[in-house]
Amino acid sequence: MALSLHTIHAARGARKKKVRIGRGGKRGTYSGKGFKGQKSRSGGRKGLKRLGMRQLIEQTHKLRGFKSLKDKPVILNLKSLATLAKDSDHVNPQFLVDKGLVKSIRKPIKILGNGEISVKIELSGCSVSLSAKEKIEKAGGAVKV
Repeated sequence: MALSLHTIHAARGARKKKVRIGRGGKRGTYSGKGFKGQKSRSGGRKGLKRLGMRQLIEQTHKLRGFKSLKDKPVILNLKSLATLAKDSDHVNPQFLVDKGLVKSIRKPIKILGNGEISVKIELSGCSVSLSAKEKIEKAGGAVKV
């Protein structure tokens, strides 16, 4: 069979017939479109629903409570710092990344006073708890803000 315009046709099931409503059968005259109005007529806006405020509120998740926009700090204890730091080291975020205690500099870092430190260090670029600051200064180190 030669290929020409009168022999070309769409594949089976490729074209879906439009449902012609109001022609008898089980659906009746309005056939699920309701009574009057724009959406009951042909070419009426279909699918677009303007929800009221109540429906919008009901559809959204109930996220309760306050969520801070600030990043939570990465928390380090003095005992982990004491094992890696040597005498008179300058400890800053880059030093902690190099030693493998912190993954990146982008998040804030806070040093807590859990553990003891006997090494004299100079700490800068990190926030420090009061107990950690006292222990660092007691060991002979300094904390710069």
